[in-house]
Amino acid sequence: MGEQAVTGAGATAAGMTADGRPAASAEVPGAGMTADAGGSGAPRELTADLVAGPGGVMTDEVGVVTGELTLKTRYADGQVALSVQYKDADEWYEVTGGRAPLADPAGLDPVHTIAVALLDRPEG
Repeated sequence: MGEQAVTGAGATAAGMTADGRPAASAEVPGAGMTADAGGSGAPRELTADLVAGPGGVMTDEVGVVTGELTLKTRYADGQVALSVQYKDADEWYEVTGGRAPLADPAGLDPVHTIAVALLDRPEG
């Protein structure tokens, strides 16, 4: 039986083709590909302003911080780390429990998005 190529929308999903073979490499800007993530593990960071919810954010250095904060999600050396600062301040504080291995630097964007969603609670 001959093989048929599947083309058009929906022909590939999660990097696989309809016949189960890996899809050819495709450049997709902004899709979290290695090129977008800073290459092979180069340090990279994302920041976002947020308002901590009730109870604030626990940090290793100063305990709980509350109010308007900036979150920094940083990838370096195969790890992701979260830190916060009071908005427009100079000092950064490591979020307690906010460090974990991250094998693929492309995972930085979703980790940052989730961290912001968990910590940004302007209405309590």
